[in-house]
Amino acid sequence: MALYTLSIGNLFATITVLGITYLASNMVYNLYFHPLSQFPGPFLMRISRLPYIYRFTRGALPYYMLEIHEKYGEVVRVAPNELAFANPAAWNDIQGHRTKGQLEMEKSAAFYKPIKGIETDIINADREEHGMIRRTLAHGFSEKALRDQQPLIKKYVDLLVQRLRENCADGTKALDMTAWYNFTTFDVIGDLAFGEPFGCLEESRYHSWVATIFQMAHVGTFVQSLSFYPAIKAVLDAFVPFMEKMDKQRQGFLRLSRTKLQTRMTKFKERPDLVEPLIRRKDEWGLTMEKLQATCSILIIAGSETTATLLSGVTYFLMTNPDAMKRATDEVRSRFKTEDEINFVTVNDLNFMNSCLSEAFRLYPPVAMGLPRVVPAGGAKICGHYIAEGNIVAVHHYALYRRASVFKDPLEYHPERFLGDPRFANDSRDALQPFHIGPRNCIGRKPSLAYVEMRTILARMLWNFDLRIADESRNFLDQRNFNLWEKGALKTYLTPVVR
Repeated sequence: MALYTLSIGNLFATITVLGITYLASNMVYNLYFHPLSQFPGPFLMRISRLPYIYRFTRGALPYYMLEIHEKYGEVVRVAPNELAFANPAAWNDIQGHRTKGQLEMEKSAAFYKPIKGIETDIINADREEHGMIRRTLAHGFSEKALRDQQPLIKKYVDLLVQRLRENCADGTKALDMTAWYNFTTFDVIGDLAFGEPFGCLEESRYHSWVATIFQMAHVGTFVQSLSFYPAIKAVLDAFVPFMEKMDKQRQGFLRLSRTKLQTRMTKFKERPDLVEPLIRRKDEWGLTMEKLQATCSILIIAGSETTATLLSGVTYFLMTNPDAMKRATDEVRSRFKTEDEINFVTVNDLNFMNSCLSEAFRLYPPVAMGLPRVVPAGGAKICGHYIAEGNIVAVHHYALYRRASVFKDPLEYHPERFLGDPRFANDSRDALQPFHIGPRNCIGRKPSLAYVEMRTILARMLWNFDLRIADESRNFLDQRNFNLWEKGALKTYLTPVVR
């Protein structure tokens, strides 16, 4: 027995020594011999990914990225194999179109495909499949398609205005504009993707499917983090009920998405919406029901939450900057004689109001973090630095847009910086890329759906209401970020304009 005990003790000691030796040698390698060892960054981030994960899962990463860029400069090592760039030129170097023979930087699988067996969609598909899906979807985002979709979208904006007027009649109740914007954008994109809304505006509440999206975003940060440690994730998958519960939640989300898509395909043969081209050509391209469903689900999230976030942000900034609010309101109300004149075409001429949206994108980007790419075989040059293959690189929106070296008075709200104001002549306006660039940029970028939808909604709001922020919402921007902003209520007093 004593010999057995001794053997177990020796084995445990040996394993401990080997573990400590491995960790120590790994830290030494990361600090002094790793291909990224010459780049500055916080000590703990240079030796381990855990500090990055800690802030990511706590919702604090965008703020910390700004902090360390201010301390270490425009290139910061944020994990042993990952760099963050805060230089406008990095957008093109990382995401831009490649000349013949150059390899594109693929999306990081740990971030985009953290769950084994996850179905591919327009976001996480490889280059070839993404190109096929995008080319097909492009018909639904064309100018002609937008003209056809305008009556459908207008119907929900009309209902938004109607519901707000019904709920703010006496002017004593502050309404949560975060919720109302989400109701509107989810109903719009639900109809465009599935042929029917979620009923949020009709019932003045969130659909359970919509609420699940926000829960999944929070949990998603843990899943993405665990993907860097496959062994730990495998143990959790097998023994932790939380992981099973999360997977059931995801499967329920997908089942409802599949049901809605099947209803859409049965009910409508031809319809001017976003998925009609995909459905029409699914057999030609070999698109399975699972791939269709996955892409539709992505369209719901990307086409609703980001637009609602930006609308919440610009409403907050206008209410807390009276001069900008007055100028934007005057522009809308002087430009149009009747509300019916506000449409997808005429809103493009509202120069100051549209600059207000651009400045809101800068200070409160719906996608605040960097979307990681992997350096291809042979390495690549980014902002003049050679980066070895296999390493991860990204540009973090929030951190880039709030640097004084990129934008003058970066923490202040100045829409006029996008209108040629000489005070901001040295701004790097091309740094602002909320929809990204290159072949994998957002399909909803200018002049497509996202822009005309948010411009139309904001113009209709300024036409119909005088808006005043409730004191309890002045700290609206104090939010955590779990891939999406965890927005609180934006309590707003609305006074209907009498004409």
